[in-house]
Amino acid sequence: MHILGISAFYHDSAACLIADGQIIAAAQEERFTREKHDARFPQSAIEYCLNAGGKKLDQIDYVVFYDKPFLKFERLLETYIAFAPRGFQSFLTAMPVWLKEKLFQKILLRDELTKLGAGPNIESRLLFAEHHQSHAASAFFASPFEEAVVLTMDGVGEWTTTSVAIGCENRLETTKEIHFPHSIGLLYSAFTYYLGFKVNSGEYKVMGLAPYGEAKYTDVILDKLIDLKADGTFRLDMQYFNYCTGLKMTGKKFYKLFGDLPRKPGQPLTQKHMDIAASIQWVTEEIVLRLTRALSSETGSKNLCLAGGVALNCVANGRILRDGKFDKIWIQPAAGDAGGAVGAALAAYYTHLDKPRRTNGKDAMSGAYLGPSYNNSEIEQQLSSAGACFEKLNDSDLITATVDALAAGKAVGWFQGRMEFGPRALGARSILGDPRNPAMQKTLNLKVKYRESFRPFAPAVLREDMADWFELDCDSPYMLFVANVAQNKRRKMTKEELALFGIDKLNVPRSEIPAVTHVDYSARIQSVDRETNPRFHELLSAFKARTDCPVLVNTSFNIRGEPIVCSPEDAFRCFMGSEIELLVIENYILYKEKQDTRLKINYSTTLKPD
Repeated sequence: MHILGISAFYHDSAACLIADGQIIAAAQEERFTREKHDARFPQSAIEYCLNAGGKKLDQIDYVVFYDKPFLKFERLLETYIAFAPRGFQSFLTAMPVWLKEKLFQKILLRDELTKLGAGPNIESRLLFAEHHQSHAASAFFASPFEEAVVLTMDGVGEWTTTSVAIGCENRLETTKEIHFPHSIGLLYSAFTYYLGFKVNSGEYKVMGLAPYGEAKYTDVILDKLIDLKADGTFRLDMQYFNYCTGLKMTGKKFYKLFGDLPRKPGQPLTQKHMDIAASIQWVTEEIVLRLTRALSSETGSKNLCLAGGVALNCVANGRILRDGKFDKIWIQPAAGDAGGAVGAALAAYYTHLDKPRRTNGKDAMSGAYLGPSYNNSEIEQQLSSAGACFEKLNDSDLITATVDALAAGKAVGWFQGRMEFGPRALGARSILGDPRNPAMQKTLNLKVKYRESFRPFAPAVLREDMADWFELDCDSPYMLFVANVAQNKRRKMTKEELALFGIDKLNVPRSEIPAVTHVDYSARIQSVDRETNPRFHELLSAFKARTDCPVLVNTSFNIRGEPIVCSPEDAFRCFMGSEIELLVIENYILYKEKQDTRLKINYSTTLKPD
């Protein structure tokens, strides 16, 4: 039984192929088109998934779309009626798109699938899941648990913004929902917009900015913007928000409350901006903690699954973990809309078709390594066509050369095996660095990634050494938990350093691994085990043998505004457009000083906001 899941037409289009409940392949369209958050029909991702499964489209039993367009259209109409005559301009803007494309998505999907080789009966094999059903299915059915409570939180699906479901074997029953316009995700996005970052993209910047500030505005948010109950349920005061009736997230009353107009992109970040970021981050954590505590009490379940865009807030996830109400927590690594493709396919297999589900103590995501890989002939062909100078090494020499570069303080592009599915680079399409180097964070941000200096970097650490370096001792393979650096690895701060505020904190080394230690001593941790990623584990082990440090800086292989690289050609282009000094693609190694300088790319005029 082969099922193809699709998410498309809003943001982060993706495709996933499963065979008898096993996830065979999954990828986002952006990785192939090189357009970040590409929302178009995922033609390239579908073609990749079919090739990976050795199937043609007319051999697929079902194609499942991740949400229900008619219910979204219903929300659009009812929202307009509820707020009329306010919102008429946004209604006029949205309506032509809906009438031309989105309302008739079944026909659009049929036509696009027919172009890819689907037979004339494709409509009879086309299914639609609800948005939060897709999120919940991606969390529970891909988890290692036989039973769990499932919490999904995002901006909005059709109507739902937050949902609770109970998962047991092959069943998933929704028990509670919070509906639009009351939304944790949209609340956080409103502050993302107010702080001058891009909605549906810059939320993680707010999370990264928060530790530089003090949560001075939590009372204002809780008193004016949100009515938060003890069990985590909530309602927003829509007088302060504009997303129901306008083309912006916030309105004049919101600006008056905080005393300023929204920060424009590129304007300096002030201490007030940092304090506001700290405040909305604290409120978000409080909402999530109240929800999870109530669910633990109500259900008695010891297992929790999370999905939806809010589940990518790894600081909040770390708080849930430390709160201890659940013995085990599993978060879908592609928690956003791209992961809806996985959930739609799994929901069809287990819920619609009532197929049996078996767990073996491991999750079904294969480390999230579900994207394309490239063989030697493909690598050589792409690099040669690009004009690259490269050489091939055996495994041992390759690891030694990479460790040499890392220990010398160089930034290394690391391209190995199947590409990751989801927003995190996990050692397949990564830029690596030495975490002991105090200058590494600033170097990677400003000279490699071309982005804001305050942005933190994550550590990849050998699973067997993780508890010695961080206050965390559970698997964290998907970089979705934040925990503190171990006390004995921290550096004692001087009185002058402790007195610093805001961005001035940035350049103060706080531990033995300053490049991955945020200003509050936290780190977003990836645990690396030998079974899931043997070559990355081997590199970390060799770096440890050389330096006594089992940790590397791990950030995504891309520059600001572009998707993570997919192909060897993408990797070489990024290599030549940044200050990465060594590129490793499988067993091929490329030194920057040996490349034709005429191939260097100047990204400074083409960088897009992210």
